[in-house]
Amino acid sequence: MSNLEDLKRKINTAQDLRSVVKTMKALAAVSIRQYEKAVISLSEYDRTLEMGLQILLKQNPEFLLIEQPNLPGDRLAVVVFGSDWGMCGQFNERIAQFTTEHLNTLPFLPANRLILTVGARVRDSLAAKKIESQAYFPVPSSIAGITQIVQEIVLTLETWRQESRVTRILLFRNYPYSGTAYRQSYLQIFPLNSNWLQELKQRQWSSRCLPTFTMEESALASALFRQYFFVSLYRACAESLASENASRLMSMQMAEKNISERLSELNLEFNHQRQTAITSELLDIVSGFEALSDRG
Repeated sequence: MSNLEDLKRKINTAQDLRSVVKTMKALAAVSIRQYEKAVISLSEYDRTLEMGLQILLKQNPEFLLIEQPNLPGDRLAVVVFGSDWGMCGQFNERIAQFTTEHLNTLPFLPANRLILTVGARVRDSLAAKKIESQAYFPVPSSIAGITQIVQEIVLTLETWRQESRVTRILLFRNYPYSGTAYRQSYLQIFPLNSNWLQELKQRQWSSRCLPTFTMEESALASALFRQYFFVSLYRACAESLASENASRLMSMQMAEKNISERLSELNLEFNHQRQTAITSELLDIVSGFEALSDRG
């Protein structure tokens, strides 16, 4: 009877765990959608910024096409987006590995790198690879929290740029590309990528007339760059959050499948043992009845 009670407890535990997994699946699915909507909503604004840069490049390209070579002592700032919570598969390990491999190809010594991580888990994954973070921020728990975190990241990067001779800033993140799948990518946000700017300069304008502007050119270039800088960080954060929840959804789907299979095994074993116990009790009753009949 004790075996049956143990099995019943295991079945109840597995059922409770499956209920938790289903809840986490639902939350992850809802979260994916809201972060994907945030990324989509940035597309039109991002296009507006590109058009502004394109106009400036066509009329005065020297404002944005100047790229200085790296000098000894110049430093690299790196922003890596990860997660604070587990149960999301290899989400943090993949971006940490991708970041490490790319950093090893750059002409910056480890002593000349400044690492900013968003998420405790990715910070720990990088630390395991001997890459320590000089700044850390928690992952925002909702769309509303992204703006504040990005503003704090911008302030930190600006301080590093002014006080530590940071000449290049890269950001690394996972981004969703199909269903629950995601990939790793990086983006140079300072200085603006010269190849991208050249492509933007040569891109054909969508109408016959090229718009003009009345602002002073350096002020316009500065304003466009600040907006591009902020939007790039915001989009990377939203993409990373969408990827995190996609990875968590996939992990929960696998967990639910494993729990269901384990439940089937437990129920089968429980039914088998219960039937065995019932058969044993019936045999005892029959044996007792026969013994009484013989005495009579």
